[in-house]
Amino acid sequence: MKLYTKTGDQGQTSLVGGRTGKDSLRVESYGTIDELNSFVGLALAELCGLPGFEDLTAELLTIQHELFDCGGDLAIVTERKDYTLTEESVYFLETRIDAYTAEAPELKKFILPGGTKGASLLHAARTITRRAERRVAALMKSEEIHETVLRYLNRLSDYFFAAARVVNVRSGIADVEYERSAIVFRDRNSSGS
Repeated sequence: MKLYTKTGDQGQTSLVGGRTGKDSLRVESYGTIDELNSFVGLALAELCGLPGFEDLTAELLTIQHELFDCGGDLAIVTERKDYTLTEESVYFLETRIDAYTAEAPELKKFILPGGTKGASLLHAARTITRRAERRVAALMKSEEIHETVLRYLNRLSDYFFAAARVVNVRSGIADVEYERSAIVFRDRNSSGS
């Protein structure tokens, strides 16, 4: 099987149920998710085999599969929508965000992305997730999409933030607070107004 088909030489690409321009917002959306998946792969390669990160590396591998699901779901333009990504994936991210947030020191101020290489790669994945989310939100304004994809991306950026902090914690590296940040996060146990 050849990797090249030449069918895209005129700037068009195939979807599930049609063709569109390679510069369409739909293609930009799932292309950004593909870019994100590559960064998740980098983070996974960095953390894989390191003691203390077995839970995180298993989750990152699952996330890579779920990102493929997101891209596949966004490529469907047929009337019959056989979507793959489920709400259970969103709920799972929420449970992991809560667990990682509890494991890390409380935040009071904004922090700089960085620390260990693994944490830095997860912060990079977080920012790409936000870009993917913006693309999908824009696409949703003009075309029908599987809305679970947007919810998943929204949680995923928070997951990467929480996971990056935990990588630093488990590595004995403190987060660096943004020096001009005001207090923007309140105590977990304080009552809100």
